[in-house]
Amino acid sequence: MAKWTATKVKALKGRQKVACVTAYDFTTALLVDRAALPLVLVGDSLAMTMLGYSTTLPVTMDEMLHHTRAVARGTKEALVVADMPFMSYHISPAQAVANAGRFIKEAGADAVKVEGGAFRAPVIAALVANGIPVLGHIGLTPQSIRAMGGYKIQGRKPRDARRLLADAIAIEKAGVFAMVIECVPKALGRQITRSAVVPTIGIGAGPDCDGQILVINDLLGFHTGEAPELTFVKRYAELGATAGRALLKYREEVEKGIFPAASNSF
Repeated sequence: MAKWTATKVKALKGRQKVACVTAYDFTTALLVDRAALPLVLVGDSLAMTMLGYSTTLPVTMDEMLHHTRAVARGTKEALVVADMPFMSYHISPAQAVANAGRFIKEAGADAVKVEGGAFRAPVIAALVANGIPVLGHIGLTPQSIRAMGGYKIQGRKPRDARRLLADAIAIEKAGVFAMVIECVPKALGRQITRSAVVPTIGIGAGPDCDGQILVINDLLGFHTGEAPELTFVKRYAELGATAGRALLKYREEVEKGIFPAASNSF
């Protein structure tokens, strides 16, 4: 199949649900690409899943570029979207263009993701005007958790729902090719989806969005019980438990002299 582009993903609105997932390394990117998912996000969630931070805030441009390069090398067909980290686009549109350009030119990304609603429209417009496709992100925006007071469902009150609807309209006018909607009531997810011309990609935003995205560690069950259970996540495998059993068996076989056997030796 030919390479997915932002234009092709945008054209899926009303035609096909869009399955998206995060990836952070070459091996995982290969698996995602072989599964023919149209869009892979190198999420700043790697701060927590790969680097051990408690939030997404500490991850740097250099770290995001490093992981984006790895995913781009493992991806031939999926659209690779790089998540712009905290404070890499907040100061000015010029700063945003410079850093987004690094993701495209140095790391091989096809597009970038930017968090924020109407107030972020000038940044989005500047990126799009400079030939950089943008995936928007509204609702719960993890880079703003200090202001939001934690990871909380957004848009429950009528005035907050109206604000999110206005945010969706504003970033759409600014030129996003699609938008992530995170942690909002399903009725609001449906309302934004029906109002938007571009695809909506939900994560905890109900079944009526044009697509869905999950953190691959949640989807595949890489966690071993320490991570909080998220009601909007469906685990399709329990790879953390499988890996744990494999490592335990390996340790036992080494200690007992079972491995390496003659068949594992030169």
